[in-house]
Amino acid sequence: MEVVDMIEIKKPENGKLEATTEDVVAELRRRAAFVFVSHVKPDGDTLGAGLALGLALRAMGKRVYYFQQDPVPRNLRFLPDSDRVSRSLPADLPKDALWVFCDMSDTSRAGEYLPPLERRNILDIDHHLANSRFGALNYVLETECSTGTCVLHLLRALGAPITPQIATCLLTTIMTDTGGFVHSNTTADVFRVSAELMDLGADKDEITEKIFANKRFAATRLIGAALESARLERDGKYCWSVVDDAMLVKFEADGEDTEEIIQHLRAVEGVDVAALFKAYEGDVRVSLRSNGRVNVQSAAGRLGGGGHFRASGLTFAGSLDDAVAAVRAALVAEGL
Repeated sequence: MEVVDMIEIKKPENGKLEATTEDVVAELRRRAAFVFVSHVKPDGDTLGAGLALGLALRAMGKRVYYFQQDPVPRNLRFLPDSDRVSRSLPADLPKDALWVFCDMSDTSRAGEYLPPLERRNILDIDHHLANSRFGALNYVLETECSTGTCVLHLLRALGAPITPQIATCLLTTIMTDTGGFVHSNTTADVFRVSAELMDLGADKDEITEKIFANKRFAATRLIGAALESARLERDGKYCWSVVDDAMLVKFEADGEDTEEIIQHLRAVEGVDVAALFKAYEGDVRVSLRSNGRVNVQSAAGRLGGGGHFRASGLTFAGSLDDAVAAVRAALVAEGL
């Protein structure tokens, strides 16, 4: 057995540290201060999961902070406590504060402004297959539909009341990562948990309106341009398009306005895999979606990315043309 900060952690044959629900709950009770960390380009899962657990710990009298490199997206500012999310932290933050990373496979996903941390002060909560188990405590439940439902297990074990505010945060994580109950990870259990959260006061109508039904006109115009320039390859099984700086300027759009495009590409009849290349702000980021025949998590992994079997992404170090060629080759290698 390996001992980390008085908590016993099971060490499996692969050498990666795994934590049980009981391990994590004991540490949550023991620590007095917490920093919840969201990944860059935050979505409803990374932010909602941290806010939900943070709200519960605040109610227990704990000191809670939220670290996020990027601003809270417009469509997530309705979440309770989201106004407390910041890139800065208090000068008197205790040295033994527990840094809780939600929905990311390694610390690099938190961005360049993350301060140096000791592993003993890191709790990793996630549901991704490619999680690197980078914390002293790694609570990675790969069969869960969202990181938020991983948090729900912890809240139940803590005996923490699920307030309407916490329930809204948790339902947001589920609806984000199931695409509004559309993706294949929408199981019967997901519906049962979602119904329970609604009974506890989660505002499904507000979540639907803010995340799925409240798009800026700039986003609608950008979607049209991206679809107009979309290309079909591999006998119609692969559909891809590009959004670049010039398009954002033309339509007075920004990165948040690109989120829905990949779903339209994937919805084209006969398409097995869709890719959106986002070449702006000096990066080439790639979103991948699959109908389940091709493992896009493995394809992204070939290029340093990750995610899920049907939904993944990566940042490509090179030109847009090289990214298009590299992603195509990776998908072909995975059976496209």
